[in-house]
Amino acid sequence: MELIAVGLVIMLPAIASAISQGWATSTAMNGMSRQPEAAGDMRTTLLIALAFMEALTLFSFVIAILLWTKI
Repeated sequence: MELIAVGLVIMLPAIASAISQGWATSTAMNGMSRQPEAAGDMRTTLLIALAFMEALTLFSFVIAILLWTKI
C-alpha cells in the first residue's frame, strides 16, 4: 500500500505539471505569434511560470522519497 501511495504522490503532480507546461507554452507561442513586439515580456513570464510548475514536481519527488523511506 505504501508503494502505491509513493507512486501516486509522484505521478499525479508530474502529469499535472506536464499538461500545464504544455498548455502554458502553447498559449505563450500563440500570443507571441499574434504580438511579436511583446515576445520578450511573454518569454520572461513563461520561463518564470515554467520554473514554478517544475518546482511542484520536484517538491512532490522529495515528498515521495520521504514517504518511501518512512521519515
